[in-house]
Amino acid sequence: MTEHGATHRRPPVAADEIRGTRRGTAPTPLSVLDLVTVGAGRTATDALRTSAALARLAESRGYHRYWVAEHHSMPGVASSSPAVILAHLAAHTDRIRLGSGGVMLPNHAPLVIAEQFGTLEALAPGRIDLGLGRAPGTDGATAAALRRTDNPHEAADAFPEQLAELTRFLDDDFPDGHPYRGIHAVPGPVQATSPGGVQSPHRPPVWLLGSSGFSARLAGLLGLPFAFAHHFSAQNTVPALDLYRETFRPSQVLSEPYALIGVSALATEDEREARRQVRAAALGMLRLRTGRPGLVPTPEEAEAHEFSPLESEFIDSWNANVIHGTPDEVRTGLDDLHKRTGADELMITANAHSGEVRLRSYELIADAYALPTA
Repeated sequence: MTEHGATHRRPPVAADEIRGTRRGTAPTPLSVLDLVTVGAGRTATDALRTSAALARLAESRGYHRYWVAEHHSMPGVASSSPAVILAHLAAHTDRIRLGSGGVMLPNHAPLVIAEQFGTLEALAPGRIDLGLGRAPGTDGATAAALRRTDNPHEAADAFPEQLAELTRFLDDDFPDGHPYRGIHAVPGPVQATSPGGVQSPHRPPVWLLGSSGFSARLAGLLGLPFAFAHHFSAQNTVPALDLYRETFRPSQVLSEPYALIGVSALATEDEREARRQVRAAALGMLRLRTGRPGLVPTPEEAEAHEFSPLESEFIDSWNANVIHGTPDEVRTGLDDLHKRTGADELMITANAHSGEVRLRSYELIADAYALPTA
């Protein structure tokens, strides 16, 4: 807001702050989704050190962006505070885009998120993405504790209103008469209206994340980029992307739809080793889905586990959507997925017990696509 009461708007997000660049022989830009997984016998410190090393590797090998997901009350996932982790990663990288994949907006006050990501933008100008989801990223009881309510679904239902409020804070453009007109997210645009203030040319682009049609439709109607969680909702991928494209309306942010999908993929030099690794990760997911969350088990623990017929069915079903094997096999699987979905970007998540295995997988995939080495 200017001294004369006119609304101050930030410049629209530039398309090149959203659209990635295809490198090497990859069919589309490749990016990284990090769950900051903690393996049995490892600590959260170990996991976060792996994340810093992985961010540096991703930057050096031509991956476009690096996102961190918000989860809570899961011993095997140390990403409860995406903004804190992203600030750490910003200090360890220079060029790669960093963002949330995503912040679960109903868990937070919109002003807090605007302040956090305004701070991140100040730390890493022009490199920050703000991906938003409406799910809690945890179980119902934890969601209630986070949201300080006995009805956590109520906050999720208010997601469009929360999104509009967050966007107003990011742009500092609440209208006259609004109760928040005199409240400003700092760092943010209001600083440019102060004496001697200079306007930053960047504002974190907002992405909507989803695993069903709700966010796909909302992203389309608002003309925002969309990220779909193919890695745990594969059956809904094509319908959601179709819905996003059908409902898309051009906006100041995008003239055409732009959608990425999260993909679970793991490459090893030996195909049998890849099977061992993803089976262990799937055992961890089985325990989570049956109310027994824990650290990611070792391959040896998974090999010793006696799976019931129902457990084996879950493991096989889960791993059917994990692209794994040798680098050539993973490349073929990613190419086929891109052809089936027409995704504008593939965001790869590698879930394994060992940080070393995860790092090596991203390196092997980069080699398979002849991504550049910085």
